[in-house]
Amino acid sequence: MNFFVIAEAITWSALVVALLGAAALSVLAYLRPRRAYIWFAAGALAAALLAAATASEPAQFGLAPLVTVLGLVIAVFGGSPAAATALDLAMGGTVAPGLHGGIIVAEKRSADEEHRGVQSSTRREVLRGGLTIGVLERIASAGAIIAGFPEALAIVVAVKGVGRFTELEAPEARERFIIGTFASLIWACAAALVVHLAVR
Repeated sequence: MNFFVIAEAITWSALVVALLGAAALSVLAYLRPRRAYIWFAAGALAAALLAAATASEPAQFGLAPLVTVLGLVIAVFGGSPAAATALDLAMGGTVAPGLHGGIIVAEKRSADEEHRGVQSSTRREVLRGGLTIGVLERIASAGAIIAGFPEALAIVVAVKGVGRFTELEAPEARERFIIGTFASLIWACAAALVVHLAVR
């Protein structure tokens, strides 16, 4: 009997320590972007997920709010650096950043310009406000999973896709949208899953 009590105490201690580490590293990666921070945060989040999955009892009343707050902090703050890291690995520095958080792409050519082979010299910024949209997306996604309503993820993705539809003509915009959205959502869902498993 004592063995199981000690094992459970070790599991919960490891879970809280891993969540604290992941939360601190996620905030650091958000405020001072460095790839090492988000990699270590990912490792701590994986350890927290493992601990939450092996816990045999749900979090006691005192731990549940702490685990929930830490999970939300990780989801919201860590998602942006995770998405930025995924985009950097996938696209490198091939896309010029815009002044408002978007990317600079060539303006779509008219049918006449395409027929004549004219190259468009006009450039515009697309995917503006991605940082703010990403934060709201992760709050909604993590909140839905923690609340036990994962179906809401479909609504979040649909709203984001509809809102960005007209900006996705350029291939680089489409690639950036898909990679960034998936990386952000996967991060938020992993953090929320830890909370869901811990407080179930």
